[in-house]
Amino acid sequence: MKTLILNVDRDDDLGRKAKVKTPIIGVKDNINAANKLGLADPEDSDLNAIFSAISTYNSLTSDKEKDIEVATICGHINVGLKSDGILAEQLERVIEETGAQDIILITDGAEDEYILPIIQSRIKVTSIKRVSVKQSKELEDTYYRILKILDDEKVQKQFLLPIALVLIVWAFFVLLNIASSGFGAILLTLGAYLLIRVFRWERSISYMFEEMKSGLLTGKLSIYTSIIAAVILIASIFLAYNTANFNSDVEFIPILSFASNMIWGIVIAGLLVILGRVIDLYVKDKRTPWNYWIVPFSLFAFGFISSAIFNSLHKALLNWPNSFSITPFLTLSFIGNTSTGIMIGIVGAITYHYIKDIYVAESSELEIERQTT
Repeated sequence: MKTLILNVDRDDDLGRKAKVKTPIIGVKDNINAANKLGLADPEDSDLNAIFSAISTYNSLTSDKEKDIEVATICGHINVGLKSDGILAEQLERVIEETGAQDIILITDGAEDEYILPIIQSRIKVTSIKRVSVKQSKELEDTYYRILKILDDEKVQKQFLLPIALVLIVWAFFVLLNIASSGFGAILLTLGAYLLIRVFRWERSISYMFEEMKSGLLTGKLSIYTSIIAAVILIASIFLAYNTANFNSDVEFIPILSFASNMIWGIVIAGLLVILGRVIDLYVKDKRTPWNYWIVPFSLFAFGFISSAIFNSLHKALLNWPNSFSITPFLTLSFIGNTSTGIMIGIVGAITYHYIKDIYVAESSELEIERQTT
């Protein structure tokens, strides 16, 4: 019966720090991996776990009746579903290559032992050995080790990142002389961070930034217009907030004023995003961006109609709850803006369907010509 001495590194310190590919099978390869990790980070606890696995292997090979093999498997820095899936896949490969029938598990902490049920579902576990590193109890040594822990990439992402976000948001609001709103902004920031962590959107956000970086390097105009649009949108939010009278006795007034002042900022930001996308499609991708035709018309229609409604509501509710005036909705300004918005929307819808029919007809003709040739 073959016994496998298995070392588990759930958060992939070997891959991240020593650039070692796993699974690692055999004493020689494990020693080489340990040496690389030792050169990269001599104080990593996974280093002790590898040497403990090798030491256990040496002590058991003295019994010539036993068939022993040693291996190391690693997961991913995002400990959880992804990490455990990688570990399960590597475990099956190791079992298949070694032909092991039971396992002695070597870990350097409770986190790695979370994979125990996954291992037990595939093979019998006869023993578990947890490696503990001897540490000094002196204050200086404790302080040094805390600094080393904080230097770890995983700890930085989980603990230091939210603290950094809180400090940046608070400082930003203090510089704008609106420190009273800083606490609310901090709660919003932490709430958004926790939401991203709970739904595991880190990869999507990371992919978005990678796409943005790639776009900047390859010269995509849509990346630049999107950044400018985001700046305009943020500036519009602060401008609308400062313009709104939040000390008004009527609670609807500040909200209506804020919304009214935000409308054209949203329209301009949307137009910039669409402009960049259309130019990229036409120039770089050599495609006709006909399906974006209706978007500018929709944005302008939204701007005229929304501004007319919010401005009129603002005037109508000035004496609320004593009275509600319908007069602002009968003025030439309201009728003119809403009519303009409706007409722009109608023109956009009609021309969009006209252009779509032309594009579909041309595409059909090209397809027929391609098939005949």
